[in-house]
Amino acid sequence: MRFELTDLHRLRDLPVDDIIDVRAPSEFAEDHIPGALSLPVLSDAERAEVGTIYVQEDRFLARKIGAALVAKNAAAHLQGPLADRSGAWRPLVYCWRGGQRSGSFASILDQIGWRVQVLDGGYRSYRRLVVDLLYKVPLPYRFVLIDGGTGTGKTHLLRHLSKKGAQVIDLEGLAQHRGSNFGSLAGGQPAQKGFESQLAQLLVDFSTDKPIFLEGESNAIGSLLIPPTVWAAMGQSEVITVEAPVAARAKHLLTAYPDLTHDLDLLLSRIEALRSYHPRDQIDAWRRLAQDGAYATLAEALIDGHYDPRYRRSLRHRLPLGTVTLEALSEGDMDRAADAILALVPERKAILGSAG
Repeated sequence: MRFELTDLHRLRDLPVDDIIDVRAPSEFAEDHIPGALSLPVLSDAERAEVGTIYVQEDRFLARKIGAALVAKNAAAHLQGPLADRSGAWRPLVYCWRGGQRSGSFASILDQIGWRVQVLDGGYRSYRRLVVDLLYKVPLPYRFVLIDGGTGTGKTHLLRHLSKKGAQVIDLEGLAQHRGSNFGSLAGGQPAQKGFESQLAQLLVDFSTDKPIFLEGESNAIGSLLIPPTVWAAMGQSEVITVEAPVAARAKHLLTAYPDLTHDLDLLLSRIEALRSYHPRDQIDAWRRLAQDGAYATLAEALIDGHYDPRYRRSLRHRLPLGTVTLEALSEGDMDRAADAILALVPERKAILGSAG
């Protein structure tokens, strides 16, 4: 049986127990349907081998070798990850186009007696819907940006807002990057498509009747770009500005960037990356502070000399809702600030269209 995915909202209530992605591991790593299990019927090396034989040697031989590999890998999945599935199990299987790989694996599952479905059009049909949402159709949501200079605790504020039941999108969390020149994290960032899948899933799960809170960002977070419809909506959003004393912001940065204070070479390399923006004596002064372990002083100097001037230059036309001022950035201060933000943004029904 084939299943047609015509709307991303259907992913919330699919009549299946598991979504199985049978593509190669590298394909899955780049992007996949949220919640899917990776059970490749061909490894990356096997897929390349079969493809080479198909193009350069003999199509029949390639299909025969491919079928043998699929059977071998399917057996490993049946004896491993799927060993505990009952007879009532209902899987949805997909590959790149909904063709041979998913069809072959689904046929084996069907012969066992499971009620298996194959995603019509495969991953490409899912990706098309993500592109429609993030690249083509204006979003129907009311975005409210939490803006302010570096170190004002905006990401932490989003967490407090989420705990209070607000709809929140942590773009930096999805991008696995803290958003600044110093923001790279160990492990690197997801692929652009994977980032977009996570973002799309959040959006379709949210109500258009409630505001969505996001942090004010540039159009790129590390190496990842904010998709066009989201960026356009952010440009038209209402804005709440968060302010705090420089000393409090510097102290907060020391807790938000512990990897840099524990790795001098890494910190120095991030300072070096600023050479194109500042004169040599300024960079050298920051390097000396880092080498002396004067991290709080360095953080204040970077706020005053690099981040705040860039922030002021980046201010765009906006719809201000108000300003929340913090004297410190403790958890209690953040909690009170979240309450103040919610008081500034009463819920109201979005009027920009429908989520479909």
